[in-house]
Amino acid sequence: MTKTILANAMLVLPSDVISGAITFEDGHITAIDQGKTVPAGALDCGGDLVMPGLIELHTDNLERHIEPRPRVNWPHASAIIAHDGELASTGITTVYDALRVGSVVSNTKANYGEYARLLADEILDLRTKGALRISHFLHLRAEVCSETLIAELAKFGPDDRIGIVSLMDHTPGQRQFRDLTQLRAYVCGKHGLNEAEFESHIADQIALSDRLGAAHEAAAVTEARRYGAVLASHDDTTAAQVETSAKHGAHFAEFPTTVEAARACRAAGIHVMMGAPNLIRGGSHSGNVAAHLLAEMDLLDIVSSDYVPSALLSAALMLGDLWGDVARGVRTVTSAPAQAAGLKDRGALVLGARADVIRVARIAGTASPRGTWVQGNRVA
Repeated sequence: MTKTILANAMLVLPSDVISGAITFEDGHITAIDQGKTVPAGALDCGGDLVMPGLIELHTDNLERHIEPRPRVNWPHASAIIAHDGELASTGITTVYDALRVGSVVSNTKANYGEYARLLADEILDLRTKGALRISHFLHLRAEVCSETLIAELAKFGPDDRIGIVSLMDHTPGQRQFRDLTQLRAYVCGKHGLNEAEFESHIADQIALSDRLGAAHEAAAVTEARRYGAVLASHDDTTAAQVETSAKHGAHFAEFPTTVEAARACRAAGIHVMMGAPNLIRGGSHSGNVAAHLLAEMDLLDIVSSDYVPSALLSAALMLGDLWGDVARGVRTVTSAPAQAAGLKDRGALVLGARADVIRVARIAGTASPRGTWVQGNRVA
């Protein structure tokens, strides 16, 4: 394989940033040297940052490509390849594609059907054929408040590259949707419900949760173990909910909605993940706790791009500025998610690691990716 040297760069190492050069060949990092010398055949980075490729644990971005307009179903192979290319262009080299499992089919208006098994097959098939630029794993979002979760989970197995199973509970009146005003805007806007239909929807969802919620939660925990996947909680709001997540064995908490929950996660040894859009916008679009507040309180470990892929890199550098420590900011999108997901071969510029590497310029304070390498091959 081709030997690549990125020289005259600011190398973001696990705990420091140094001026130097990095060499990779045969898919792995083989040398890290300090100094501004540019060897023959090296790429002169002109002082740009060079850091590990970003690791994305939770993104809804594929949904936007699958359905670019309401009720427009785009050809899936084209959508997956476009999604993959977009992530590569933003410096993401490993992604856990989030797919919902658990559907509601009996409600004539506010329904959502099964799709995860088919889409997973298409992602895995494209990966096998070498059509994808970056490393893809699956993240099954197990919707507890649904009708078909157990049956959908049963269609997956240990060979499906499922790295994460998250416990999603969107029962009205708690977690993300404690404020029914937020839920009303979301559901009525998406499904065109009037007030009476919305009230009926709320009652139906609460009844569904009461009937199946506990069984679904237990099944998701069991199936995660069968797949060999990491378990994550989602939208924990209270210390009691975090305690339950800890008992289930959750490795990290996606988007805790309160300071109380984030503190409880830290006490329980559960990594706290927040969304990059929350950080960049200065607050949650759902009215929950602001990511920058948790960062200032030292309660933020991992960042996810959520629904804006380009936000991941910008958020890491923003945190580096906030903390006065670029390496620490970068860890929230590299080594910290790698550790939470159980990946031991990537996420840091160290000898022997996978050569998943990105080059980044800061132009007018904005992160500008200038190159992405996956296992030593340039993909963007």
